[in-house]
Amino acid sequence: MLLAEDDRAIRHALERALTLEGYRVTAVADGVEALAQAHTATPDVLVLDVMMPGIDGLQVCRVLRAEGDRTPILMLTALVETQDRIAGLDAGADDYVVKPFDVEEVFARLRALLRRTGQTETGAAADVPKQEPEQADERMLEAAGLRMDPQARRAWRGERELELTRTEFELLELLVRNAGIVLDHATIYDKIWGYDFGPGSKNLAVYVGYLRRKLDQPGAPPLIHTVRGVGYVLRAD
Repeated sequence: MLLAEDDRAIRHALERALTLEGYRVTAVADGVEALAQAHTATPDVLVLDVMMPGIDGLQVCRVLRAEGDRTPILMLTALVETQDRIAGLDAGADDYVVKPFDVEEVFARLRALLRRTGQTETGAAADVPKQEPEQADERMLEAAGLRMDPQARRAWRGERELELTRTEFELLELLVRNAGIVLDHATIYDKIWGYDFGPGSKNLAVYVGYLRRKLDQPGAPPLIHTVRGVGYVLRAD
């Protein structure tokens, strides 16, 4: 794990807690060093503070994503406004924790990120059953005019290929596999994040918004529908 946090007390406390939890932690104090370590140490997961001098955590995230680096990123932020948290997700982060935070919440979100990428909490590859390539439904999924290749992690609406982040792809895949079925918020949080953030979280709504902007096209019906008070469903009306 690469931890970048400019507050010395928080950095030392997190480094100690994460090490006791079983993580191998490299801790740095600014964005410049974070980028250098990300390029040389190839961490399994990054924990980035948003507000750092020089290059902040958002810029570190943007640079890595622009380079094609898809390492899971958890942002730490003292900014509580929804738009501030959306900025972190827009930069390419996979999740965020708002300061002051409970370290157990950090652990839970890290476990969820690592499960999604096939890593154990200590960074070793998890034993994941191999998919049988001869199963057609694993090679290509189709629903509501969408096609998805889970193995190649590619998706199309009609002939237009969609540029999706890891979380966006996994969310869309879940909806496609359950096309026509209303999925409640708790189920989606469990399947995608491995953690239910509770009724006050905007995380899911933000990612659904991202998907809608990438899926929708002029003259074509919307595909992701909100079932108020319940969740979301994929269908072509």
